[in-house]
Amino acid sequence: MAYTDTNATGSMNSDLARQQYVMGVQSAHALEKQATQLINRQLERIESYPEVAALLQQHLAETEVQIQRLDTILGELGSSPSMIKDLATQMSGNMAAIMHTVMSDEIMKNHFANVAFEAFEQTTYRSLIAMAQTAGFPQHVSAYEATLAEEEKTFSTLLGMTEQLTVKFMQLSAEGEQAKR
Repeated sequence: MAYTDTNATGSMNSDLARQQYVMGVQSAHALEKQATQLINRQLERIESYPEVAALLQQHLAETEVQIQRLDTILGELGSSPSMIKDLATQMSGNMAAIMHTVMSDEIMKNHFANVAFEAFEQTTYRSLIAMAQTAGFPQHVSAYEATLAEEEKTFSTLLGMTEQLTVKFMQLSAEGEQAKR
């Protein structure tokens, strides 16, 4: 069930709404920076799952474009990315990826985290769409919708490969092959 509020679709041109919107865009920028770290760390380690590597490489390219979209919007708002948020989330992304390296089922832990992360990103862009509309910046909505569509596609692809990835992991393990990553 979708959340709807009649006030959420109207324009609110207050300074507070603008500040909250800028903060939301900065947070999304930091989130995408975190995504690049997560993806890069995973790509450095994947050995036995070329289908996962291909998807991650494709999404990394999309993520770079998403960051550019956010940079453009921040520039239009007379703002810039939050260096503190970007740094914190990049460190977080690196730590999350590192934590999974010690797991005997690293590929599965990364897969679960990637599915959850894509859901988080979808929610972020749905929120940004509402914020842009409410704060009086409807011209930014199409950029968020483009990003949301990319995140939905990646989420769907990842979710759809869960069973196949699980079976491949189990088969490689049973054959004594490199299954972890």
